[in-house]
Amino acid sequence: MKNTPSPKANGDVGAPSESPKEWYSRGYLPHRDAKELLQAVTFRLADSLPHEKLTLLEEELSNLPENQRSTHRRKKIEQWLDAGMGCCALRHPKLAEQMRDSLLHFDGQRYQVHAWCIMPNHVHVLMETLTPIARIVQGWKSVTARWALARNEELKLGIPHTNHLWMRDYWDRYIRNDTHFENAVLYIHQNPVKAGLCQLAEDWPWSSAGPPRSSSASTPSSANEDVGAPSSS
Repeated sequence: MKNTPSPKANGDVGAPSESPKEWYSRGYLPHRDAKELLQAVTFRLADSLPHEKLTLLEEELSNLPENQRSTHRRKKIEQWLDAGMGCCALRHPKLAEQMRDSLLHFDGQRYQVHAWCIMPNHVHVLMETLTPIARIVQGWKSVTARWALARNEELKLGIPHTNHLWMRDYWDRYIRNDTHFENAVLYIHQNPVKAGLCQLAEDWPWSSAGPPRSSSASTPSSANEDVGAPSSS
């Protein structure tokens, strides 16, 4: 596990100047933001969990002790996500490719990616943050949403919402030690196996478990704006 930024980060220019906010919340999900912090992040498509499921979950949580609610919520949501609910637009290889390219576009500059996996309706990333995590995740979402919504009908992605692709928030957990780091990498790489999408983690084409795959360099140029890089104009 690394606790220092990648040497490539020294070449970064024009990074956002705002300082991380440490602990904060935009609802029921607490977030921690700090430079050079290892974080496991999960974000999902907007229709990946039906509203009625979330309502039932909140009723379940109200009957549990407060110190058990966060773990129960996370496990239940993980089970539902792995069941493949919603349009699962990320199953389309072209959108999965865009998502992959967006994740790796500023690797070593805004963040350093240690592990990643693109599932049909959600994404996992283990990274070291070099700039505010909220801005990083928002950049990934903005680029891929713009691309997907413009091609929804052409590629038959089945996205039901005309103006958004992603659920607004995201889930993150900072990595405490080497054992936690190793377990996080294992979980991310094994997610497609657990969900029944493949037999071996390295067989899944949309993760860092297998051989390195070069980026198609198809990330839109607007990605620079979305994650705060200098404009090319």
